[in-house]
Amino acid sequence: MRLSRRGIILGGSAMLAGCATASPPPPPITVAAVTPPPPPTYTAAVQIVPPPLDPQRLVRPELMSRAMAALDIHHERLPLRDRMYLVDFQKFSGEQRLYEVDLIGGRVTALRTSHGRGSDPEHSGFARRFSNEPESHMSSVGAYATAGPSWGSQQGPNVLLDGLEYSNNLARDRAIIIHGADYADPEFLAREGKLGRSYGCFSTAHTDLPMLRERMGHGRLLFAAA
Repeated sequence: MRLSRRGIILGGSAMLAGCATASPPPPPITVAAVTPPPPPTYTAAVQIVPPPLDPQRLVRPELMSRAMAALDIHHERLPLRDRMYLVDFQKFSGEQRLYEVDLIGGRVTALRTSHGRGSDPEHSGFARRFSNEPESHMSSVGAYATAGPSWGSQQGPNVLLDGLEYSNNLARDRAIIIHGADYADPEFLAREGKLGRSYGCFSTAHTDLPMLRERMGHGRLLFAAA
């Protein structure tokens, strides 16, 4: 069979049209705009300011300053820095002169304590002399490390002390401790107008001793000064 020239042309046109519609062009690619992340924000560091130390100003500033210096000087023997204890022998024995200083919260609690009879031979209520000598019955000044609660055959419950300076380094040999005593109780003070005298120990009221035995522990500073 012979195809006319017209048939060949029409047939070829149909084939071209079929190819054109069989593979349409791909749709255009759209690229979404990318929003950059916001720059990081930095918050200023919050500075924690500790409460003021001794806001009631119960302790002489000089005594407080010397005690803080002693904490650094004897840091190897004083690992516990949450509180410390001070004794102000410039004050009358009937006054509160034994201080527990909260080094974190700043609060100061005041108690009473006796001094040695050798430090006040006239029993005036004021300690005038201080010694580290055995049998002197005098109080000793300087930095001590608390050595934990104990019990003695004569004084009963107590807190042991280790002297850290030349002025009190015989405290263990002299049995200088913290213990309760009748002559340091409020009834004695009300009757006599002053506390009685110890043999050099830091005697306290019987009602105050349990708290001190629990809180002084082992490795805190007791600093006594005149």
